[in-house]
Amino acid sequence: MRSARFISLSLALLATASSAGAQNTDPRVGLKAGLNDAAQASWNLKLVSETRPTEKFVGSTNSDLAFTGKYVIQGSYNGYQIWDISNPAKPSIHIANFCPASQSDVSVYKHLLFVSSESNTGRIDCGPQGVKETVSPDRIRGVRIFDITDLAHPKAVANVQTCRGSHTHTVVVDPKDKLNVYVYVSGSAGVRPEAELAGCSNASPAKDPNSAHFRIEVIKVPLAHPEQAAIVTSPRIFDNLTAPPTHGDAPEDVAEQAKALADAKAKGYFTAVIFGSERPLPPQMTAPMIDSIVKARNGTGAATAADSAALRAAIPGIIAKMVGAPASPSDGPAPGPDQCHDITAYPAVGYAGGACGGYGLLLDIKDVTHPVRIGAVADSNFSYWHSATFNNDGTKVLFSDEWGGGGAPKCRATDKMEWGADALFTIEKGEMKFQSYFKMPAAQTANENCVAHNGSLIPIPGRDVMVQAWYQGGIDVFDWTDAKHPKEIAFFDRGPVDSTRMAMGGSWSVYWYNGVIVSSEIARGLDIFDLTPSEFISKNEIAAAKTVHLDYLNVQGQPKYVWPASFSLSHAYLDQLERGKGQSAAKIASARKGLDDAAKLTGAARASALTALAATLHTDAKGATDATKAHTLAASVETLAKATK
Repeated sequence: MRSARFISLSLALLATASSAGAQNTDPRVGLKAGLNDAAQASWNLKLVSETRPTEKFVGSTNSDLAFTGKYVIQGSYNGYQIWDISNPAKPSIHIANFCPASQSDVSVYKHLLFVSSESNTGRIDCGPQGVKETVSPDRIRGVRIFDITDLAHPKAVANVQTCRGSHTHTVVVDPKDKLNVYVYVSGSAGVRPEAELAGCSNASPAKDPNSAHFRIEVIKVPLAHPEQAAIVTSPRIFDNLTAPPTHGDAPEDVAEQAKALADAKAKGYFTAVIFGSERPLPPQMTAPMIDSIVKARNGTGAATAADSAALRAAIPGIIAKMVGAPASPSDGPAPGPDQCHDITAYPAVGYAGGACGGYGLLLDIKDVTHPVRIGAVADSNFSYWHSATFNNDGTKVLFSDEWGGGGAPKCRATDKMEWGADALFTIEKGEMKFQSYFKMPAAQTANENCVAHNGSLIPIPGRDVMVQAWYQGGIDVFDWTDAKHPKEIAFFDRGPVDSTRMAMGGSWSVYWYNGVIVSSEIARGLDIFDLTPSEFISKNEIAAAKTVHLDYLNVQGQPKYVWPASFSLSHAYLDQLERGKGQSAAKIASARKGLDDAAKLTGAARASALTALAATLHTDAKGATDATKAHTLAASVETLAKATK
């Protein structure tokens, strides 16, 4: 566990878009507001298309994305929409399935679609009327499973109910099991009544070893019979963690909260200490409480001073039941998180990264149904560990911090750059070692929700490059190959949804998929981008990235990128050697000419020329400044020669 004073920051980038090509005045600052006509700023990214939601999804929150074939599946609090993006410039709606729930995060595997449901209002029959009863057989809190063999007509085949619902979920493919797929469920809501779902216990694990707290769920889904999907294990990956260090609120937030508290007290509102701070309680919450006190004494009319005093005395106990009582010294250290927000599984390396509220966890998932915690990091600069991303070779992991919960402005000029940012770690012998922070560097207004959110790797060979959503901070592309010195290299941003008040909007998630960058815009719909060549990413590197083709993508089930042999791949490595001065200019020029000459040949002649070039490049690599990269170049040419034969 690290406290702030032990962290050496590498934040030179964060004051401006630092690089040789950065502007003195960031064009993202001061953009005109508007829902569908906001001003835009872009750098090394091209907006290819922006598509509005379909009728029943207008005004609803768009959430996460999954991909299959030529389709992108976009979750929404009103269900999900499936878009055909075979022409990125003109996405077309394939189906809009109205099926309300929050958050409706989506994943896909073969013929199955998985959708999260956490709120009390989600219905098994997808009805819009919600569920008003405390206990109801109509409620779905867990994971919906649809058969999408006929993508235009999804068929509900299972609803796997969980005690705390599914805020997010992760589809995990076990390389050793071809008959089943697995789902890790992260549910952060309150425990539902046992009368609604048998076995749901709200007690602490000390009092009930089957408690719904301090565990995740693992669902096993037989591919031939998905209707038999069921929870098979509930791993307690949070055992023995204690409450992490935290930071206070920003000065602006402290002042705003103090004013709100003073105003509430002047109006006679009740208050309570919640998570260490005194906060006003809304009248709609306390009015029923005071009414029950009046009724308990068989009173009529308005509440008396004695009634108010009785409620004030009872409030600490009521709040304790809702959010947990603070630990007393006799209880020992306060416990750590009892749920993850998100888990990213990377089966190819046997790891998963758990972003779990107060901690970042490293899990061993070689036995998929029994993930084991092998590492845990905490950070007083982090507020809410939200999501995780590994680099392609599994030697690094990045965690994002959703400070403010995604609905607050946390990218103001006065907000600390290490709050609401990414934390970058190397993984050395199974241990996570902190390297630096990265935060989208352009100051946003107080009317723009902005904080680190969901992103994915871009398959630039030989580098760790990521695209990430920052809500109304837009989308950001950055290079974290050098984990101590991450560098912004592209961005896109719009002005606020509204210039006069906070209105939710911005990119919820943005992912690279088969050559394009797709963003789920919370309020505006679906955006698609092209990455454009720059001094930071060459045309050859982008072309090599586009040779990577996936049949499907769930970013939380991270795939390992493999680049097929191509001339663009070898040229990409040459470009990197030139950019990093890893080889002499003369040898780089000679290698380029050798590749260009070979490309003009065919068949055996091309293979022979490439084989000879590869041998020369291996020899030249011995004297290169960056010998590793030079040998990688030579190996790529050698592989290309074999593929040509």
